[in-house]
Amino acid sequence: MPATLPARFLLALIALAPVAIQAKDTWITPAEASSFRTTPSYADTQAFLQRLAQAAPGTIRLATFGTTPEGRPMTVVIAAKDGDLTPEKARAAGKPIVLLQAGIHPGEIEGKDAGLMLLRDFAATGRLPHLLDHAVLVYIPVYSVDGHENANPYNRINQNGPDEMGFRGQSQYLNLNRDYVKADAPETRAWLALWNTWKPDLLIDIHTTDGADYQYDVTWYAEDAHKLPPSIATWQRAAYEGDAMPAYEKLGHLAAPYLEFRDGRDLTKGIENFGSGPRFSTGYAAIRNRAGLLIETHMLKSYEIRVRATYDVVRAVLAHVNKDPAALLQASKDADSWAATLSMKPGASLPVTFKQDPTSTPFMLKGYAFTQTKSELSGDIWVQYDPKTKKNYAIQNWNDLLPDVSASIPAAWAIPPQWTDAIDRLDAHGIPYTRTTAPVRVQAERDDMTDPTWAAKPFESHHMLKDVHIASSKQDVDLPAGTVIVRADNADAVLALNLLDARAPDSLLRWGYFNAVFEQKEYGEARVLEALARKMMAANPALKTEFEAKLKSDAAFAASPRARLTFFYERSPWYTVQKVGVYPIVRLDAAALSTIQ
Repeated sequence: MPATLPARFLLALIALAPVAIQAKDTWITPAEASSFRTTPSYADTQAFLQRLAQAAPGTIRLATFGTTPEGRPMTVVIAAKDGDLTPEKARAAGKPIVLLQAGIHPGEIEGKDAGLMLLRDFAATGRLPHLLDHAVLVYIPVYSVDGHENANPYNRINQNGPDEMGFRGQSQYLNLNRDYVKADAPETRAWLALWNTWKPDLLIDIHTTDGADYQYDVTWYAEDAHKLPPSIATWQRAAYEGDAMPAYEKLGHLAAPYLEFRDGRDLTKGIENFGSGPRFSTGYAAIRNRAGLLIETHMLKSYEIRVRATYDVVRAVLAHVNKDPAALLQASKDADSWAATLSMKPGASLPVTFKQDPTSTPFMLKGYAFTQTKSELSGDIWVQYDPKTKKNYAIQNWNDLLPDVSASIPAAWAIPPQWTDAIDRLDAHGIPYTRTTAPVRVQAERDDMTDPTWAAKPFESHHMLKDVHIASSKQDVDLPAGTVIVRADNADAVLALNLLDARAPDSLLRWGYFNAVFEQKEYGEARVLEALARKMMAANPALKTEFEAKLKSDAAFAASPRARLTFFYERSPWYTVQKVGVYPIVRLDAAALSTIQ
């Protein structure tokens, strides 16, 4: 009998062991508890956050800022010291606001699990007590909630864990990181309302990259200086290159600028800018006059390494903000002033498209050895990496951009009231406007568009306008009562320009919201056009000469009876009165604007 006592005692200790471990660290996150093999469901994520908010009521606040198409709540977490948990209190305390978002692509979910650990260590364990001494964190643990819950082990073929991850699109199959400008998704509308409520000073967006294999556990991207207000470009350069990324590497990591290889089959050919724009998170922050940072963990590193890398890089960026909060606040203030005064400069314009700077800079890529084999299967080159063999490559970097096409900045834009989709987007983005109360005729600058071409297949539920020839002219324009007037003498001028100008690649025109203006609605019978053509040539010998020259130079035209007659119809008032290709949004100068106020 006495011989059995030690065995019973041992069994009792074993039974109590999980309780003892939990008592020692009650704040272990679900990902940590699984040794980073899994990532928690949305319900488990919310439960952890709710428990944290209950434990730190003056430091952590949870709120719902929207509802997904499938009816799930969209949760945001506010974290701050001294009870500064509202926009008003944050501003009164002189604290910059950092918007940190995870799971816009839910298969790339490190930001969620790293965020839980950061909030835990700030508010509960005391490991990072000074994380938010001088800043307020607005944290979205999962942006695309429906996509997050559409979890599957086969959603990301390139990725090393976790066991299951969410789907790239939300439940309507929209990619939220292409939706910032067009704002089709309910999630985007909710996000825009959150942005307009908080007006953050810095947006950090967490992703996981695809592509080549290399030694870095994090790559990062910030918009080119030519896309930014000068104060934001200066702040970002000092914050990221000058401080946060070196501090991150001192924690035992490797970081590099975003690696967009010119040829994925041969890394030695160099890297280039991936071509961000306002449809993307950091591109949208730029046209809102704010700093942005894209974090891309490396998909082939283990999930634990990726989460811990995210934890450390966000910690390093917040440490920089904490060191000099006034600098970020001043950069935001100066950026808004810069945007509001752009239209006051004679002949003011702003670049809306960008091209690669032909001058490259040297870059030492910390990669791995790789082989290139001609594949009998695909007929292409099969690249295979050897992660056991580190190798550095001296390559060239073409990340820098130069301005390309520019758009003029008017005193105001005028949108006739029937174009409700465009006006609805103004409301979604929070762009201020007024309406005319009576019809008015003004001289305005109008764009006439010809030779449109559209994408061959849909993109994000739209057939995008790929290219169009634009000719601008001053015209007398009749504006009906209720016309929307969007002034450019405010901080939203750059945002409005990118939404409303025909030249902007992410404008509402390019996304297809004005495709109807290219459609001819009235047509002429061939027998009638035969008579019209002869009458027009008799009245205008130069037109006859132009027609005959086109017959000689354009075989397809000469072979088409319809094209021959259309040549005359399109030069007649029966066609021009239809205003085919006339962009309905017009630009007003200061004199025209003064007549309708």
